[in-house]
Amino acid sequence: MAWSEKLKLNKHLLNKITGMGYTSPREIQQKTLARIYGGQDLIAIGHEGCGKTTTYVIAVSNRIGYSSEGVPRVLILVPTKEQVLEVISRFEELNNNKHLLIVGLYAAPGMEAQMNALADGADIVVATPDRARAVYLKLGLNLNKIELFIVDDADQVVKQGLQLPVAELANSITKCQRLVFAEVMHDKLEKMIRPFMETAATVEVEEISEAKIETFPQVLYHLPNFGTKLNLLNLFMQDDELFTKTAVFANTRQTAEKIYKTLQNRRDTTVGILNSWSIEFKGFTSIPEFTMCEDARILIIADEQIAAEELRQIPFLVHFELPPEKEVFINRVTNNEGTDAEIMAITFATDIELTQVKRIEQAIGKKIPLGELPEGLIIEQGRKIIEAEAKQPVKNKAAAPVAGEAFHQKKPENAKNYNYSSGQKAKMNNKRKH
Repeated sequence: MAWSEKLKLNKHLLNKITGMGYTSPREIQQKTLARIYGGQDLIAIGHEGCGKTTTYVIAVSNRIGYSSEGVPRVLILVPTKEQVLEVISRFEELNNNKHLLIVGLYAAPGMEAQMNALADGADIVVATPDRARAVYLKLGLNLNKIELFIVDDADQVVKQGLQLPVAELANSITKCQRLVFAEVMHDKLEKMIRPFMETAATVEVEEISEAKIETFPQVLYHLPNFGTKLNLLNLFMQDDELFTKTAVFANTRQTAEKIYKTLQNRRDTTVGILNSWSIEFKGFTSIPEFTMCEDARILIIADEQIAAEELRQIPFLVHFELPPEKEVFINRVTNNEGTDAEIMAITFATDIELTQVKRIEQAIGKKIPLGELPEGLIIEQGRKIIEAEAKQPVKNKAAAPVAGEAFHQKKPENAKNYNYSSGQKAKMNNKRKH
């Protein structure tokens, strides 16, 4: 499908895009560009590489046109400095308008250079949320004329704990169109964007790679937090008739130690750590040593480079944490030989790990089935809330004033009945154009 007139691209931009080899729009562009041009708030969900960044770069380039006011009209938030530079580079590639001023804000020694660049004029600001907020509070970023507020890789923004600056910046813009792009939607992301995306439409692109990788049977358990992961692992390991030999993968030694101590405390079972780093923990020097030990049932592997062939003698592979590189996970669960070995790959994932799950599914060419949480699983977060409420003291009724105590009503002019946020204070004090 070629670029159609319905997408309403200006002729110069269309020539630039097609000249670079973008002969037809991707699925996400077909589903979103018309909505963006119509002024609709939008949440776009799509896998890595589906064209999310190109989509809004095209939309912004087409919208702003050839006039440059020198005041920020578009604010784009991305998680990292590298992505700031990547987005700016994409604008320079696709945008035919050399008069548009683009400024990047990210962590760097000193802030004055970036503030000076804004003062010299900027039509588009691409920034990490924390740096944009810091510059705004120093009255260096003018949000009064923002027409388009974009959060890209919003799931990664949540993973880095940058929800607060995103929320403050969104609330500091009185009226504009808002776009959010992410690889996956989950509760924490939904909580971040809910206040400023209440009426937004959601568009999801489900493209799975055609090249399928043969893997062992898999199951995914979506869990709310680390504590619930420990509870589910302990619940599974209590079934010693089923889980005869299990490898549990963690990313760090700290996590491995926590798993080891939890399993040892809750159940008298034989647990070991591969290449143990302390005499406090029972250890095995190799996979064969573990598989040949009749008493050993659970082997904890912390950030070790293990050849996939060595794991073929272990019937259960539990990823307590997903490795940062999806290739490591795929290598462990790939059935290269097409053997009939009865191996099950089990994955525990919280909200912030769902992005990595999505990337793995895209790479192997199929969805990982979602497992139903077993009865008796203790959800750690819910239990803590209940315990906190139970411990909360009952408030007593206000005691009657005691004679002799000093008490007087504040004068109206001295009463403080307001509590402005830092963003509101900056906006109230903002007397400059830049």
